[in-house]
Amino acid sequence: MRSPFSDLDSRLDRAALDGGDGMALSVWLGGLDGRPRYEHDARAPHYAASTMKLPLVMAAFRRVARGELHLDMEVPVRGTFASVLDGSPFDLDETDDQDPVTWAALGGTRTLRQLAERAITHSSNIATNLLVDVVGLDEVAAVLRLAGCSSTTVVGRGIEDARAREAGITNTVTAADLGLLMAAVGGRAPDLGGEAVLGPVEELLAGQVHLDQVPAGLPAGTPTASKSGWIPGVSHDVALVRPEGEEPFVLSVCTTIDLGEADAAAFVAGIARDVWRATHPDEAIEPYAGAHDDVSTTRSSGVDGA
Repeated sequence: MRSPFSDLDSRLDRAALDGGDGMALSVWLGGLDGRPRYEHDARAPHYAASTMKLPLVMAAFRRVARGELHLDMEVPVRGTFASVLDGSPFDLDETDDQDPVTWAALGGTRTLRQLAERAITHSSNIATNLLVDVVGLDEVAAVLRLAGCSSTTVVGRGIEDARAREAGITNTVTAADLGLLMAAVGGRAPDLGGEAVLGPVEELLAGQVHLDQVPAGLPAGTPTASKSGWIPGVSHDVALVRPEGEEPFVLSVCTTIDLGEADAAAFVAGIARDVWRATHPDEAIEPYAGAHDDVSTTRSSGVDGA
């Protein structure tokens, strides 16, 4: 019997062939129990970009639930950080961030609650590095382990830590592991703290302002809680989707693809559109206006975003 995902598989295979060496296109679709319903190269490694902020904020709320941190604690805001490689200082570039609110507090303080919110909803780089220092990378590693992630998914450093990056210390994810993390959030996994930890995390994810990837490919108004990440050549999104009157699901898409930012986002949205069509064959859905099926050669340049 022909799979409802056959057309999507063919499209992804064709795009991968057209894209040449170094391209990877990964999709994971599953329920809140973490069981996959559809996978396409879902265990291929990808540079994490800002998707590393999801397990980081989960780790922060775990420490809050244990009484080790407090959401209203004041955290000094600075733009200089210490490399995980050797402690040498490095500076974040405000112009490469999406969070003028936290940058405006430079020299002052922001609460842990505010930093977690900006890291998720606005993908703030400065808030993320401040959280890394407060929460600790060991705590992030514990979240990955408890969620059942593979050894491929690693959060080894903060954002723009160039010395660590040059030494091979990086942040890597798979679509399958991002799916497991988001399924744990949606299913309120007891090992990760249940409702007390994961309820507030989902609330932050539902406030995401960057909605041009997976949410853009779904029918208008479909409730989502998501975390995306992008740098030149990389565009990812993982979304917890709660359609009205249906079982919730998680869709994770990771693309390492030579496209400009807008085209890459549209490509991910097109995958989400095709997944919805495959799972709702009797339902009419207007194609996402920006989505396209084939890989273009639009190039973009920029700096490391995570």
